[in-house]
Amino acid sequence: MLPVAYACYYLSSIAKKPQLVTGGESFSRFLQDHCPVVTETYYPTVWCWESRGQTLLRPFITSKPLVQYRNELIKTADGGQISLDWFDNDSSKCYMDASTRPTVLLLPGLTGTSKESYILHMIHLSEELGYRCVVFNNRGVAGENLLTPRTYCCSNTEDLETVIQHVHSLYPSAPFLAAGVSMGGMLLLNYLGKIGPKTPLKAAATFSVGWNTFACSESLEKPLNWLLFNYYLTTCLQSSVNKHRHMFVKLIDMDHVMKAKSIREFDKRFTAVMFGYRTIDDYYTDASPNRRLKSVGIPVLCLNSVDDVFSPSHAIPIETAKQNPNVALVLTSYGGHIGFLEGIWPRQSTYMDRVFKQFVQAMVEHGHELSSM
Repeated sequence: MLPVAYACYYLSSIAKKPQLVTGGESFSRFLQDHCPVVTETYYPTVWCWESRGQTLLRPFITSKPLVQYRNELIKTADGGQISLDWFDNDSSKCYMDASTRPTVLLLPGLTGTSKESYILHMIHLSEELGYRCVVFNNRGVAGENLLTPRTYCCSNTEDLETVIQHVHSLYPSAPFLAAGVSMGGMLLLNYLGKIGPKTPLKAAATFSVGWNTFACSESLEKPLNWLLFNYYLTTCLQSSVNKHRHMFVKLIDMDHVMKAKSIREFDKRFTAVMFGYRTIDDYYTDASPNRRLKSVGIPVLCLNSVDDVFSPSHAIPIETAKQNPNVALVLTSYGGHIGFLEGIWPRQSTYMDRVFKQFVQAMVEHGHELSSM
């Protein structure tokens, strides 16, 4: 009787259709027609549907497709450099002309690089569609040297603007899209909110974004979340900047930074100081993309799970999204943070992967319909 009872509970309480929130009927109808996955029931992995389990297991369970990158280092206005990893897809049969081959810019999470499994999956799916990808590695995280005493944060969009203009200048006739994961999505939304419709990007997607940095920090400082996630990410951040310690010693008390026990303490001692914020509250206010969502001027799809401990459901800007016809929120009941595992053994694909593939394909092949709706 127990398996039957569990199955009944799972089907009635766990497996649910996502909530689709849009700012206009046109975008909603477009997604239902060309990206139907956002209206289908999401079946979380039956033995791993809880938020923390999905979040912790995803990096270990999902496969890592083999991707051969071409690296490019580009210069910045302040004398620094940014590492871009290209997947050119020159064997594309759908888009043999490189000048018009759709290009997808990918932005990894807080300490992520082009080696993350979720990035590799996006590239694999883009390869199937015939698209080209380029991964934007934040300064100092992908093995390249820091040439100036500056790293990155999700409120400062200057490096992203440089990358977008650079990629667009190389392929001005190619459809150009972007997808950001976690902090990469926050950075992308902050850029879009600042620039409005005056961007070469045709559309964008974000996954597991932290909408309100204060709420994210508060959630991650709860004892269990601190133990499972916060402390580990803090040590990753410390390790990342400590590699370039000699670049910061005249500007920042690095000994104090290395004693931080949480992301908030790290941001107060390092990030806020690095980018000239008077207080940590000033930085967290500027870093929160919910403030800029109303100004986004291109179609954007944002996938979040309401059980994500990195991005509490009460901070998801549902009412703001309803006021912008360019925005669609897709909210699942389960999925954790960059989890979205589904199936009995979710090694090859996740719900997030399917949303990414259907959405970018819809925008490349049918995006023109939105302007005529």
